Amino acid sequence: MFKELGQFASIMKNMGKIREEAERFQTKLGEIHAEGAAGGDMVTVKVNGRMEILSVKIAESAPLQDREMIEDLICAAANQAMTKVRELVSLEAQNMATSLGLPPGTGLPGLS
Repeated sequence: MFKELGQFASIMKNMGKIREEAERFQTKLGEIHAEGAAGGDMVTVKVNGRMEILSVKIAESAPLQDREMIEDLICAAANQAMTKVRELVSLEAQNMATSLGLPPGTGLPGLS
């Protein structure tokens, strides 16, 4: 129990630095990008760390007459891109927490 209190005291002492890093992290989210592809690269979706879709590309060779298939490929590519970007965001949050000297697994609002 005393170990947790010590960690909590350390976090409180560094609150200013933590806020600054959290703001930097929020900015960084817009810079983190990942792509997902489906249908043998017929559809490619790019997202950022804020989970915003930045682009959707449909290959010239895609059978546009098969609307349902294209819609499914867009969903699959978007989900793949979001999974990748979540992993990158998580890694960035872990790196930031480590640089602040926070114990592993410390959950801070707005950081992950």
